[in-house]
Formats: sequence, C-alpha cells, structure tokens
Amino acid sequence: MAGALAPLVLEAQATDTVAPGSRILNTRLLKPGLRQYLVYYQHPQLPRTLRCWYWMRDIKTATRNGEPVFTISQHWYGGDTSSYRAYFSVNSAKDFTPVYHRETAKGSVAAYNWGTTGINAADTVADNSKQGFTLQFDRPNFNWNLDVETFEMLPLAAGKTFAINFYDAGLDLPQFVIYKVTGSEPLTTLDNKSVDCWKLVTTGNNKGVDYTQTFWISKKEHEFLKEEDVYGGMYRCKVKLPAFMPDVLTHF
Repeated sequence: MAGALAPLVLEAQATDTVAPGSRILNTRLLKPGLRQYLVYYQHPQLPRTLRCWYWMRDIKTATRNGEPVFTISQHWYGGDTSSYRAYFSVNSAKDFTPVYHRETAKGSVAAYNWGTTGINAADTVADNSKQGFTLQFDRPNFNWNLDVETFEMLPLAAGKTFAINFYDAGLDLPQFVIYKVTGSEPLTTLDNKSVDCWKLVTTGNNKGVDYTQTFWISKKEHEFLKEEDVYGGMYRCKVKLPAFMPDVLTHF
C-alpha cells in the first residue's frame, strides 16, 4: 500500500535491510508461471455489498540487453471497464532490481525505465503520460507493485524483521517499510490439506488513516497464499486461486 509512512526506526532486535545489492532476496525461489487471485473488499457502511476483482500475475524468464530478467505481466479485472488495470514489469534475475515498469489504467499509459540510481519516463513509449518525469535515488529500491513476488523471496523465519526499500513508480518518494514475521498459522486448502504458513505483518498510516496488512506465505513452497488488509474500517482480502482455474486471456 503506497502512502506516507512514519520515519523508519530500526528496533533493538535485528532488522534485515532489504534493497537491491543486499543479497537478502533469493531469486531462485521465484517460480515462473501464472498466479490468479480473488480480491474482495467490504466497507463497514455497506455490510451487504462485496466488491470483487480478479487479478492475474504471469511470471516469465527472458533476456534483456543480454542479461537474464524476470518479466511480470498483470491484469486486474473488476465489475466494469474502468476498473481494469494492466501492468508489465521487468526485473533483474540476479537480485530483482527493477529495470522497466509500465501500467495502463483508464486509457492512460505510464512507463518508466528504472535503475539503481534513478527512474525516468520511457521516451520510446507512445503517449506516455509521464513524459519528462525523472527522479534520482539515494539508494536502490524495489518495485512496490511487485510486493507479492518480493515476499516469496524473503528468508522468512520466526522473529524476523525486514526493512524493505519500496517505491511505487510516479507516486511518493521511495521509503523503507517494516515487515515483521509475527508467527505462523496453518491454512486449509480446497482438498482439506493443511499448509503451514508464516504470517508477515506491516502497519502504517496513509493520508492520516492507519492500516494493517497481514500476509500468509507457505513455509515449504514460499507461496503467497493470502492477504488481509484493514484500512479505515474497510476490509480487503486477497486469496490465491487453485491452479486449475482457467486463464481468462485464452478466451479472447
């Protein structure tokens, strides 16, 4: 969740600083393939209404300028065409450093060339709404739009705390976000099997509103299986769908 957070304060317990070059992320844990998620929201003033979205995240391996990379394509579907979002990101396969990011929403395109020292509008992309945008970094950061994939590569363990330098392209400045492993919990799958998961939690404040996000990542396979967010009384849940779900893009 993007937004201004309180200044980073590292607690007495050991905190792993996570940024490109820190060698904390294990990119070998990021498995190529299609992930599909059901995302639903509920507002406290509308207890009988449930807003639903269907998210697809397709991870592939490729090469760019002779270097191995991950490409991640996302499609977000809602109840109408105005809800649709599309994202395409390229990251180094070595340490997940962002290389390129493009997003499309409501007919507008925002595209960036992203590096360790700064980010700039991609001048070769037609009708780029971010033409002329540039921002220099004081240190490398990760793409906050890819938090799902980032969490799957963390060395999660009991008592671990991570300070991840995230940036949401074109929005607020890069910032460290604290994520804590608060324990573990089993999740029950469709076939009634129990999957032991680490619980990863972050809290913060976005434009004066406190929020809490909790993520469940399986211990064995490092799968991002579930997310629960509470924000100003609003509740959001994201759950990973089983692999037998059809790829809706193949039907068009």
